[in-house]
Amino acid sequence: MDSLWWFIAALALGIAEVFTLDLTLLMFAGGALAGGIAAALGAPLWVSILVAAGVSALLLFALRPYLLKHLRLRGPVAETNAARLVGMEAFTLDEITERSGRVKLAGEVWTARTRDDAPTLPEGVEVVVVEIKGAAAIVAEKEE
Repeated sequence: MDSLWWFIAALALGIAEVFTLDLTLLMFAGGALAGGIAAALGAPLWVSILVAAGVSALLLFALRPYLLKHLRLRGPVAETNAARLVGMEAFTLDEITERSGRVKLAGEVWTARTRDDAPTLPEGVEVVVVEIKGAAAIVAEKEE
């Protein structure tokens, strides 16, 4: 009966992996599956937990980097969240300096800065996002 909970946990982690696509939860699902097999073979709970933790760690640190490397070789990985904004065009709302400024980026107002020692960008010009650092967009002059 204890093994059933391990298998349910493995299934839940496998389903959750579909939404993250990071391969982390899949490695934990493998650990839960191993813990379930140990429990089904009659191992006490503490042994099942150690087996699940050990297999999860092994999969996470040995198999996951290999899988991610080969997934990236097959084609570009779609960037998400703030990383997808790098390379997009923005419009300066204020003068942009190394320390301050604001841009309109993807329909939102973002705090913006230029790179160190870069020239100040005037208000009302189009720029390109070269990096996202924290909650600020690092921008540069758009090249025609």
